Amino acid sequence: MRLLVVEDEEDLVDALRVGLVRAGYAVDVAYDVAEAEEKLHVNSYDLVLLDLNLPGGDGFELCRAVRRAEGGSAVRIIMVTARDRLDDRVKGLDEGADDYLVKPFAFPELLARVRALLRRDSPAGTAVLEVGDLRLDTARVEAYRDGRQLSLTPKEFGVLHYLMTRPGHVVSTEELLEHVWDEHTDPFTNTVRVTVGNLRRKLGSEGVIETVISRGYRLKERV
Repeated sequence: MRLLVVEDEEDLVDALRVGLVRAGYAVDVAYDVAEAEEKLHVNSYDLVLLDLNLPGGDGFELCRAVRRAEGGSAVRIIMVTARDRLDDRVKGLDEGADDYLVKPFAFPELLARVRALLRRDSPAGTAVLEVGDLRLDTARVEAYRDGRQLSLTPKEFGVLHYLMTRPGHVVSTEELLEHVWDEHTDPFTNTVRVTVGNLRRKLGSEGVIETVISRGYRLKERV
């Protein structure tokens, strides 16, 4: 899943990026409102971590702009700010934020809130996804096949996670690039094909992830 961190404190940004990448997420960063608006226009994000006090505007305005944009209702937004007054929290939720977290915060709590929002549309409704004999624990960043733990790279885990939220559906290479890789990835490389190939080998059998010619990849609903 791909996240955008909108925050102007560089030390906090660095810490968030490291922690979120370790948890299996692709992370882009914007340090001000203009940069955030540009990236939100160009890229498709699953969730935005949004500070309120930003150069060039504030998080309330940006949140409203996201919700007004086409497809903006699908983006999850967590406001992460030092503004802890009740009226700010109420305003943030009323302006369209899905959650509101006050600084300073414990990183495990932030991760739990991210997972909770990202699984809202998941049939499982928990941190654990299961498709056939595949089991993915997004809280522990662990994957299993028929009870055997798989040793996956962050990108392999991200691809499997994305496919397991859409079993039986064809997912294009472009969609995987949008949601599993960050903005620094060259879209003209064969990184998706290589990652899917490595993931298939680690799953241990052919046909779990099917290639649909000219369209993309599909995870079998019954593995």
